[in-house]
Amino acid sequence: MALISYLTQIHFAYDALRVLPDECARLDIRRPLIVTDAGVRQAGLVDRLIASMNPSAEPIIFDETPANPTEQAVRTAASQFTAENCDGIIALGGGSSIDLGKGVSIAATHSGSLRTFAAIERGMNKITASVSPLIAIPTTAGTGSEVGRAAVVILDDGRKVGLISPHIIPKSAICDPELTIGLPARLTAGSGMDAIAHCMETFMSPAFNPPADGIALDGLRRGWAHIERATFSPHDRDARLNMMSASLQGALAFQKGLGCVHSLSHSLGGIDPRLHHGTLNAIFLPAVIEFNTAAASVKSEKCLPRMAEAMRISDPGKVSDAIREMNIKIGLPRGLSEVGVVRGSFAEIINRALLDHCHKTNPRLATSEDYREILEASM
Repeated sequence: MALISYLTQIHFAYDALRVLPDECARLDIRRPLIVTDAGVRQAGLVDRLIASMNPSAEPIIFDETPANPTEQAVRTAASQFTAENCDGIIALGGGSSIDLGKGVSIAATHSGSLRTFAAIERGMNKITASVSPLIAIPTTAGTGSEVGRAAVVILDDGRKVGLISPHIIPKSAICDPELTIGLPARLTAGSGMDAIAHCMETFMSPAFNPPADGIALDGLRRGWAHIERATFSPHDRDARLNMMSASLQGALAFQKGLGCVHSLSHSLGGIDPRLHHGTLNAIFLPAVIEFNTAAASVKSEKCLPRMAEAMRISDPGKVSDAIREMNIKIGLPRGLSEVGVVRGSFAEIINRALLDHCHKTNPRLATSEDYREILEASM
């Protein structure tokens, strides 16, 4: 039986930030913990956020979100949440800040380490409706975490895992493309390819979810058509709007399931937290598509022709090559070797990928040897 559920209240528009006071009132948030990172704060976006709030609000700021959220950072922010008697969370930033905010919403209201709630530890049902209310405001266009039911966090034991529950979907998502204007090219490119990977992996997943398929294809069309413009014309408002839409759509769709791209990027990101998640997805995507083309579901549903059509590529067999060419065009690494990955780390990457929550939803179940071949092809 398919479970199809969309739960977030989404405000999407230029100047959408103006609804923040109303959303805080709706969720009865008077003393929020603003979860963000130092870069977003330095860019003045935290000041802009606070200026948009009701003057009676009493926001507390946590700006120590790391590039890949960690259990330690969640603990630190949750302690601040409790000590300051906060009553809700506003996550402002990219996927890392929003995922950290989700982690805090759990840790501040549930006992036990985050490992207790990890999907691969069968902890999904241990996350209850008692989580703190969360408003998510993305400042990048890639992860779509503002509407996702998962938080990806590096545990104290080094594993990068998903905390997955409908209860941690933000109660409100405020998607204002204005907040992404001027985002640096490399971050725009890596985040944008993250959104494109979400749309493509979702569409290839064999699970039955026609709404997700439709959303993913339209998100792919928008993302592919606008990523280059957004990367090299950082103030192009139309490109920024469409990339934020592609990001949102990828995450609305990926409850259907992801696959080997994310199994590998989660694995490698846990081993080396300095690596950018979206960039890793961009590197792995071509080889995984080529691996998936042997899957019956991909062939029978004609995934490649439909994705090629959305990307305006005449030959479906050239989809992987087109992604490799786009990666180079927008300044992303050509392969894993350019980001410091060595073949000696393959065994650990593979072992972790096999245990990742995205592994089993790939259209073709990968073996250890399959993962090794994908890694080799991505070098």
